[in-house]
Amino acid sequence: MKKLFIKTYGCQMNVYDSDRMADALAPSGYEATTDIDQADLVVLNTCHIREKAAEKVYSELGRLRIMRQKREQAGGKMMIGIAGCVAQAEGEEIVRRAPVVDLVFGPQSYHKLPELVERAHKGRVVETDFSAEDKFEHLPKPARETTIARGLTSFLTVQEGCDKFCTFCVVPYTRGAEVSRPVAQILGEAENLVDAGVKEITLLGQNVNAYHGEGKGGETQGLAQLLYRLSEIKGLDRLRYTTSHPRDMDDALINAHRDLEMLMPYLHLPVQSGSDTILKSMNRQHTAEEYLRVLERMREARPDIALSGDFIVGFPGETDEDFEATMKIVRDVEYAQAYSFKYSTRPGTPGAQMDNQVPEEVKSERLQRLQELLNHQQTEFNKSRIGSTMRVLFEKTGRDPGQIVGRSPYLQPVQVDADPSHIGTIQDVFVESVGKFSLFGKIVTN
Repeated sequence: MKKLFIKTYGCQMNVYDSDRMADALAPSGYEATTDIDQADLVVLNTCHIREKAAEKVYSELGRLRIMRQKREQAGGKMMIGIAGCVAQAEGEEIVRRAPVVDLVFGPQSYHKLPELVERAHKGRVVETDFSAEDKFEHLPKPARETTIARGLTSFLTVQEGCDKFCTFCVVPYTRGAEVSRPVAQILGEAENLVDAGVKEITLLGQNVNAYHGEGKGGETQGLAQLLYRLSEIKGLDRLRYTTSHPRDMDDALINAHRDLEMLMPYLHLPVQSGSDTILKSMNRQHTAEEYLRVLERMREARPDIALSGDFIVGFPGETDEDFEATMKIVRDVEYAQAYSFKYSTRPGTPGAQMDNQVPEEVKSERLQRLQELLNHQQTEFNKSRIGSTMRVLFEKTGRDPGQIVGRSPYLQPVQVDADPSHIGTIQDVFVESVGKFSLFGKIVTN
């Protein structure tokens, strides 16, 4: 049995893709390992959203080059592959900068991985064309024991690509136009996951709420309709989805949050900036007020909803007033969690060509201020759970003896002292205290 090691960078979709790569190679005799020293094939599944993410890949390749030299000196072999969005965007550049790489392939090609690996034994392979065929139709179903080993929660990609063309983003160039999987295909994969013991599924897409898949009768169905269909699967307890765009939060989807108890009351809805001037420059195609109106409608439909977001500071032309507008929208919304980053130019995007690039020291100071506010809001949200009872899906044993760990509806880690027999079940937990990120409590017994 050959050993496969995959290192995953970036978003949840890359996590999903890495699992599918392992599934694709399993029939060829590859077994996944967490020990890179044992690997016959190492794949770096890359992210191209931020500059540092791409540079981390080249740094990792430097270490792999030394590792492979030692392997060869000992009479062994190691093949190295680069997958994901960096591969898609910089295929030939990777080969030029890192001759140690045997195989480069983009996100639309991993269903061809067994064939590509065979070709790479004969010479370097670069495969970054957008395939005309449906890769999901060509992927083998993972073994039931493999799905079980991956845990009680699972990602499921339903949509790929993006047509929004935000001026800071490389996704339309690396993942392509928006494509949605057929409803039946998604339902089949979800049923297989639940059959293997998965209790919670998170639907993924670069712009997941733009989902427009083909239904059984050839009609187009949106994300809301898909969620209702998935909610009918016996044994599935929880549903989530990410990442969404404010323009695609339609009434049907908001009503699904109202109607479906199993759709968790947690929404990740990026706004990126609170300034209408910057939002226009980013080509976000919505204003700050329109974003806030969406959140107001969501809170009316689901009063217990908690919100998460993304923010970019230091976008070209961002003034002090623009940044203060971002701070204001954060204060107005009160996020349970959020991700924030300094703007970094990505080659080929309109933002990279814009004038008025913000100095690095200004971006750093603004990011620090924003993160202090966001961290405070997250802490306050966690504290607000003390004294409440929450439904917790227990997933694994904790670090300490007699401890088990689960997730709240709001994705918070929850730790309790309880018998491991509770793992795989959803229990009512009374929250007694909070740590930096986790909640602590006790299972409520009748």
